[in-house]
Amino acid sequence: MLGKRITIGVAAVAGAFALAACSSAAAAPRPAAAAPAAAKTPRCTTADLSLSLGKPAEKSDAPGQFDVPLTYKNVSNHTCGLYGVPGVDLVGPDDPTFGPVYHLPRVDNGVKYNEVTPGMTATATITVLTPAEGGKSWTPTKLNTIPPGQTRALTADWPSDLPVLRQDAATHPGTYVNGILADPS
Repeated sequence: MLGKRITIGVAAVAGAFALAACSSAAAAPRPAAAAPAAAKTPRCTTADLSLSLGKPAEKSDAPGQFDVPLTYKNVSNHTCGLYGVPGVDLVGPDDPTFGPVYHLPRVDNGVKYNEVTPGMTATATITVLTPAEGGKSWTPTKLNTIPPGQTRALTADWPSDLPVLRQDAATHPGTYVNGILADPS
């Protein structure tokens, strides 16, 4: 009986200490986590940006696949954040199977955060698979892109000599848009 009373007494004391520790921890103010500097910089809006497409370059490790730089320039008078993967639609002739718009899949392989000062740029790359020789050809006329976190699009003319293999229903298509990377200052 004495052993049972000691066990209960020890449990009661331990419980009291635990309760006291919890209540004092709850009452003690916790230091606020410092917000990263990036969180203070607003995202770039569509109105903050201009758009240009660079010259397509064939990938050395994948014949028939090209990279097209999709470059956003901060035309505002303030620094803004540009990161993530933009939405990209290629628009061209009406394909009998898929229609006139090819919604490109996104690959999130860009930088986690990127501040773009006025006049500077950031680039996402569009990887394009061209049709095999003699294959069905579809050449877009323009590109519409929505910067990450925005709802309004920017438009650019598509290079007239760069056909795209339409793979709208493919699980792993050869044409897609990559995440935004910081351009060197």
